[in-house]
Amino acid sequence: MNNIREKIVIVELDEASRTSLVSIMESGGYEVSAFSTAREGLDTLQHAGADLLLLDTDLFGAGAVSAREMLTTIRGSAVTASLRVIVLVGHGADNRAAGLDLGADDAISRPWDATELLARARVQLRALRADQQLLEKMRIATEGQQIAHTAFDALAVTERMASNAVLLDKRLKIGLAAVFVTVVVMAAVYFLFARTAQKDLKSTTGTIARLERRILHQENLIADARRLREEQGFADAALGKDELQKQAQDLKAKMANASSDQGTALQKELDDTNLRLQRIEQEGDSAQNLIKADVESVCLLHVSVAFRNQQNGQRLRYAGLNQQGEPLQGSDGNPILTLEGNGPEVKVDIFGTGFPVGSAGRVVTNRHVAEPWWNNDELTELTSQGFTAEISSIHAYFPGDPRAFSGEIQEISKDADLATMRIDIKDLKRPLLSIDAGKGAAVTGEPIVLMGYATGLAAILARTDEDTAQQILTHSGGDVSQVLDELAHRNLIHPIITQGHIGDILPDKIVFDAQTTNGGSGGPLFNRQGKVIGVTYAVLKGFGGSNFGIPIRFSEPLLAPGVAPSLAHAAN
Repeated sequence: MNNIREKIVIVELDEASRTSLVSIMESGGYEVSAFSTAREGLDTLQHAGADLLLLDTDLFGAGAVSAREMLTTIRGSAVTASLRVIVLVGHGADNRAAGLDLGADDAISRPWDATELLARARVQLRALRADQQLLEKMRIATEGQQIAHTAFDALAVTERMASNAVLLDKRLKIGLAAVFVTVVVMAAVYFLFARTAQKDLKSTTGTIARLERRILHQENLIADARRLREEQGFADAALGKDELQKQAQDLKAKMANASSDQGTALQKELDDTNLRLQRIEQEGDSAQNLIKADVESVCLLHVSVAFRNQQNGQRLRYAGLNQQGEPLQGSDGNPILTLEGNGPEVKVDIFGTGFPVGSAGRVVTNRHVAEPWWNNDELTELTSQGFTAEISSIHAYFPGDPRAFSGEIQEISKDADLATMRIDIKDLKRPLLSIDAGKGAAVTGEPIVLMGYATGLAAILARTDEDTAQQILTHSGGDVSQVLDELAHRNLIHPIITQGHIGDILPDKIVFDAQTTNGGSGGPLFNRQGKVIGVTYAVLKGFGGSNFGIPIRFSEPLLAPGVAPSLAHAAN
């Protein structure tokens, strides 16, 4: 893998500006050298080399000649001919144009914006990387051509020797032919290896980059928490009477100005809303009784997935971190990965829900929570790139307790998206949830209550004010485990509770409309008697029934006495 950090040389007369430039470039993960004179910068470029030059020049002052001479020397040298150059000029388009006329690749006016400057640097380095890859391909092609010429020359010599020496021993001919075949095979292997190595590197870093987008960084967490707080889409109660009444009023207002076709559809939606409103009024406070009894038994699961090289068994790591604690990135914007060194391991954080059933410490959840690579195309893709996804750690957080309880996978269902975990609950006392696996447990149209940690950390942070959320993230340094520990100590971890109705019952599914989303997977589905009748496992956007649950009877084989714990839990 390519673990080399790009080198940037800065030539800037003003000390304050030079310090600022160094800080900006180092924040991007680059290796930076800064000088106050063009001569010092030029000496460094010619002896140590670099990938990008940031050159300060007053194009209409005394420094312009020095800048011109420096750029001319750079472009005329074989060592620095491929160097990318960005000139820092005075304000105005004329100055930028003059900088480009000097031979620079880009020009940016003062005062510069740090984000824009870093982005322009990445663009130039990305272009340089593309040029280098093209040169590498040309080098490989040239070497291959030379190997091929050598093979054909050997064949020509063999043919001449065969024609001029009729009495040559046949075994010698075979030996010469074998030499030719060996050369051809070596050339083919060389091309195949070079191409495969480049393809695997590009695929692996691209896959990790896509997975990283799912990791909740500090800015994303704050933004998501703010959005959830404003939308109030996930309150700790079901879609209540007041909301349904408001929804009915809105539908009536829309019908007043709707066409006949639209009016028919809106009337149907209004009838459905009124029907749900009537049901909620009839059901009264049954959901609240369930909440008080069972909410403290529903835990948040944090599953951390790491990646191990299939050939040497080493864990995949980041090459290092920048000043913001984020992985160093290459010029293509992807993280720099390695199998060596002491950099932090590459991990993906998965959130889900679980609840205790059966013997103490046994928690039911979904298989895709316990084995996140199961039916996950992105995680499975790494297997074809030479890596195995495996569990790094499992921790459970129960409402009302500040501790993180370690866990391990116990059993995986072969028939459904279900699994059990063994959680070391120590002295924690939480009531086991009662289940109803009978055929009459789930009835179409009956009310249900759903508990889970939908949207993971963002929803938990949304329950507090933004200053507190910012304080928690800053104090933890953005580390997910530390964020969870801080939330647990502040008693902020407890499940989101939503209420709805069963829409349909299938042999292996319960269709319901209670709200949930990613992170709610593995949550218990209660009927009106307070019994668990299913486990949430799918969220279908745009589908009228909204969500799917697995009937709880499919978990019974996993909860049977004497079930032996599974030992191997890594992606094959």
